[in-house]
Amino acid sequence: MASQTTKLSISPREPEGSRATRRLRRSGRVPGILYGGDAEPVTFSADARELRHALAATGAVLEVTDGGSGTPAILKSAQYHPVRGETMHVDLLRVDLNVAIHAVVPLELTGGDDAPGVKEGGVLEQITRELNIEALPNAIPESIVHDVSNMDINDTITLADVAVPEGVTLLDDAEETTVATLTPPRLATDEDEIEEETERVGDEPIDVSGDAAASDA
Repeated sequence: MASQTTKLSISPREPEGSRATRRLRRSGRVPGILYGGDAEPVTFSADARELRHALAATGAVLEVTDGGSGTPAILKSAQYHPVRGETMHVDLLRVDLNVAIHAVVPLELTGGDDAPGVKEGGVLEQITRELNIEALPNAIPESIVHDVSNMDINDTITLADVAVPEGVTLLDDAEETTVATLTPPRLATDEDEIEEETERVGDEPIDVSGDAAASDA
């Protein structure tokens, strides 16, 4: 549960072109924008290391400050370098800590290896990996965890089976959203057997000496 905020210091800046933005990143800072609420959008830069630590810290809410009073905000979106994985740009959304907001949180399944159906050779597949929720900003969990250690072969878990923390409301259809299935072991099909037989035949050497002798005659 996100019970505390993480501080992030920012420096307001004027929107600039791509060349200036590249210089900014080379200096160890990340550009971003803070918007939402009743205030005007603010373009800013933040220290790359501080931003990385703030985003990795427990809690969904950031206390963004530019030297004055802090503003509660959440990460709305981020752009990352496709190779190095570095943060290239962030969008922060101002929030009211007393007003519920929509968020997307990961769904984690635990106990899969202990499930009777898995021990019998069944295949456990997680169908839903993210959940749409509504909660106060400080009540947004890092993830929602569900134990599947009791699943048998042919069992199906829906969102209705998943318990959520107090103060969190699920927005997805609880009865229609499939979370996980545990299917029987996969049996070799006729097509697989034919393919395997073909491979075995293809690997065997073919004696053409008789044909060669006949053609010489």
